[in-house]
Amino acid sequence: MTLLQTLSEMIDLRSFSNLWYWIALAVLWSSASHWILGVPFDMVHRARKVGGQSAQDLHDLVRINVNRLIYVADVAGFWILGFVCFGLSSLATLGFALDVEFAQAVFLLVFPMSIVGAINLLTARSIYQKELQQDALYRSLATSRFAIQFIGMIFIFVTAMWGMYQNLRLGAFG
Repeated sequence: MTLLQTLSEMIDLRSFSNLWYWIALAVLWSSASHWILGVPFDMVHRARKVGGQSAQDLHDLVRINVNRLIYVADVAGFWILGFVCFGLSSLATLGFALDVEFAQAVFLLVFPMSIVGAINLLTARSIYQKELQQDALYRSLATSRFAIQFIGMIFIFVTAMWGMYQNLRLGAFG
């Protein structure tokens, strides 16, 4: 086997039969459920348990990230929404209408992340408008994390089922 054959096998665009795709999927969802509003969730546990400086650090980090998200959404939200919708519809068309497996794989990674982004933005607006502090803030972050994990479970299942269907249909294992 030559170096070129080895490289082309590692960078195979048949994503659902590629181990790297499934590793990327696991890392993506692990990161998405750990970083809520750009805040690592272990900080919420520490702030809830210890309080004091840990709670102040959490409040500062949440305040900074909430203000940043709201500012970006207010200034460029419609543009971002337009580009995201264009990108997602392009991937969906390429993937599912034109049967391009790589586009299907990318769509199944990116589409749920757009939902995660919407959840983070809604959580940020809620925290900003209600000026949540202490237990109410911790509850809001935990609820957001639960919603993201639930969406993650659904889309990991959907991606796994679609990937198995594609692999069986295309005979990747046969």
